[in-house]
Amino acid sequence: MSLTDKAITQIRELIRSGALPPGSKLPPEQKLAAQLGLSRNLAREAVKALAMARVLEIRRGDGTYVTSLQPSLLLEGLGRAVELLQGDTGALQDLMEVRRLLEPAATALAATRISDEQLAEVKRHLDAMLAARDDIEQLNLHDAAFHRAIVAATGNESLLTLLEGVSGRTLRARIWRGLVDTRAADRTVAEHEAIFDALVRRDAALSGASALMHVSNTEQWLREHLRYARPLPDQLSVPR
Repeated sequence: MSLTDKAITQIRELIRSGALPPGSKLPPEQKLAAQLGLSRNLAREAVKALAMARVLEIRRGDGTYVTSLQPSLLLEGLGRAVELLQGDTGALQDLMEVRRLLEPAATALAATRISDEQLAEVKRHLDAMLAARDDIEQLNLHDAAFHRAIVAATGNESLLTLLEGVSGRTLRARIWRGLVDTRAADRTVAEHEAIFDALVRRDAALSGASALMHVSNTEQWLREHLRYARPLPDQLSVPR
């Protein structure tokens, strides 16, 4: 472990222990360094690294604060990282595998917790998809919102942020373009209808199975697409 890593660990321990709770202001750099037994350079580097990880927020002219530490804030960098992997075939397949592991479980959990109001939100986006037909922009927009509304119904913010990050806007849009071009979009929309019908029944097992079928079919489409080396349009990216 490098000296900088040790410095980061020390500051993280202060946060974890509650000595520096969310929203609190860090001591001035010199005082923080002395408190931790570090050089000012090491303290500065540790603070910069934690600021990049969104654990700390540097406010110019005011000081450095511990953020809210909400999962949505700490994990939001995942989505940006996923966008950088769009040209890596192996990485795309890995991301789909992660989604296949998480999304059916999240959908099953949502079936046990979803409210009537949340179901109505899911239905609104499903209806918009049914009306969109070959409008890739609208299909992509309401597809993402459909799945987000379902996972949000679990009440698990970490799960929501992880799945949104893994799904990647560009990847999802590319697959919608391919599905429309190969006239497979209707089948994919029908899979969304099956997920919604299972949620209406509050059937966790059926909801999870419907989501698994949907993600597996999308994953298979992607594998076939990559197998034949058909280029994925840069301006687009796998439906949720």
